[in-house]
Amino acid sequence: MIHVTRDLLTVLLDHADDRDPTATNLRLSSTPAGDFEEPTGLDPKTPVLTHFTPEGVGGAVNAVFGVDLGTPVGRGGARFLSHPDGFLGVSKTDDLAAVVIVAVPPYDDDAVAAFDRAGDGIELAVLDAAPPEESLPE
Repeated sequence: MIHVTRDLLTVLLDHADDRDPTATNLRLSSTPAGDFEEPTGLDPKTPVLTHFTPEGVGGAVNAVFGVDLGTPVGRGGARFLSHPDGFLGVSKTDDLAAVVIVAVPPYDDDAVAAFDRAGDGIELAVLDAAPPEESLPE
C-alpha cells in the first residue's frame, strides 16, 4: 500500500488537468508518518507521499554533467504520471520509479491508481493530513 496526502493528490490532479493534452511527469517525495504533527494511525516509519519536484529542476546540471541535483537527498522514490490518452497503467515508455501514480482524464479520485515498476497495481491510500511545516534557514 502507498500513502499520499489529500493535498498533494489534489495538486497533482489539478496540474495534470491544466496540462492536458500534454502528459505530466513529476518526481514525488515522502515524509515519514511519524513526522506529522497529527496522528496518522500509521507506523512512524511509513513513508507518506507529501511533495513533488517541479519539472525541469536541476535539468541543466544533469544535461551537462549527468548529475541529478533536482532530487532532494533521500527522496524521489516515486513518480506521478498523467496519461491523457486514458491508459490507466504503466507503459514501457514511462519514466519508472519504485512507485508510479498514474492519472487519466477526467483527473479525479476515480481516475488515478498506483503501480510498482513492473506495472502491478498497489493500493493507494489517501490521508487527510498535512506534513510538518518546513522553512528555509535564515
